Amino acid sequence: MAEIIQRDGTWAFDGTTVRITPGLHRSVPLFRQTYGEVAVPLEAVAGVVFEPERKRGRLRIRLREGADPLLQATGGRLPDPADPYRLVVDVDRAGVAEYVAEEIRRALLLDQIPKEPTKAYLLPGPPVPVSVRSSDGTVSFDGTQVRIDWADTSDRVKRATGPRIIAVGDLVQVEWLPNSGYEDGFLRFVTRETVFSKLPPEKDPYALDLWGSARRDLLTALVATAITARLPHPSTRGDGEQAQRRSATAAVPPAADHHDVLLRRLRELGELHRDGVLTDEEFAMTKAAVLRGF
Repeated sequence: MAEIIQRDGTWAFDGTTVRITPGLHRSVPLFRQTYGEVAVPLEAVAGVVFEPERKRGRLRIRLREGADPLLQATGGRLPDPADPYRLVVDVDRAGVAEYVAEEIRRALLLDQIPKEPTKAYLLPGPPVPVSVRSSDGTVSFDGTQVRIDWADTSDRVKRATGPRIIAVGDLVQVEWLPNSGYEDGFLRFVTRETVFSKLPPEKDPYALDLWGSARRDLLTALVATAITARLPHPSTRGDGEQAQRRSATAAVPPAADHHDVLLRRLRELGELHRDGVLTDEEFAMTKAAVLRGF
């Protein structure tokens, strides 16, 4: 057993699994504490490195592309302190960190673990049900459907539509961008009907606008990850921009259905306008955005 225990957390390697446990110190980000222990199978590891520094070092593990739904959902946009695959190491424990890294590298070599992308997720992601309260509302996922309950501070268009319920089978993908504290983030649920919608997150009833506490809004990545783990693996869609275009094209309804979706969205907006929920300016702006999206 190769193990290193630090205030930032604990890494333990038994030859087949790297078990990563977050520390309990207040300096450990809320996201890592909430995400909890991560058991990384050796076959999911692409490499490991220890980066020594003057006062502290960094022990980092790199996973194979497509192995982890967390990395797939967040796209490398998690802040460094919230990254569960990064451990801050005190300078006097540098030797131990090097030993742990070397043991993992030796096992990768002996087991001849490939570095190519995986064909399926090798980590399960967070358990469900999972629910997170964000600045724009509460989003919940029970394994089969997403539910969004809007906050009192949400845009009037969103609150007027009521709770949003989306079946996982209707989802094409989940888009997530963290709230950095300087710029708003969002959690958007892309369905067949909304794949080309250009509504801004604050107006989009299929998106959470993340503008409040960056520390708490970061937890929406838990929901994004849990859903991503249950969507088709990226290898089934191909890679890169061409795959994205193919996915988007496949998600577009037939022409007749596309027209019906547009009419239904416009009809809903018209009813909100007539009921006084939307002002003339809000109605005109939202209608224009919907038309651009379609």
